[in-house]
Amino acid sequence: MQRLHSHHIENNSNWDIIIIGGGATGLGSALDAASRGYKTLLVEQSDFAKGTSSRSTKLVHGGVRYLAQGDIGLVKHALRERGLMEKNASHLVQKEEFIIP
Repeated sequence: MQRLHSHHIENNSNWDIIIIGGGATGLGSALDAASRGYKTLLVEQSDFAKGTSSRSTKLVHGGVRYLAQGDIGLVKHALRERGLMEKNASHLVQKEEFIIP
C-alpha cells in the first residue's frame, strides 16, 4: 500500500473499493481487498491504528466470556474465527495461558 496525496485521490475516481477508517478492521479489509487484486483506497483522518485499535489488548478473542451467558453460537463463531487466524496468519498469533482465580 502506498500513501497518496489528496489531489491524486480527487482526480482519480476509479477505485474498486473505498474503505474509510484505518483501524484494525479497515486495515485488514484493505489488505484483503488489495491482495485479491482490487484497486483499493483506504482513507484515515489521522494515523493508522491510532484510535480504538491502539488501545486494544491485542488478544484474539475466543468467546469464553459468552459461555456464562449461554451464547454457545457466539463462542463457536469466535473460536472458528480464531482458528482461521491461526491458520492464515500463524506468524501473528501465539497462545497465551491465563489463570483466572
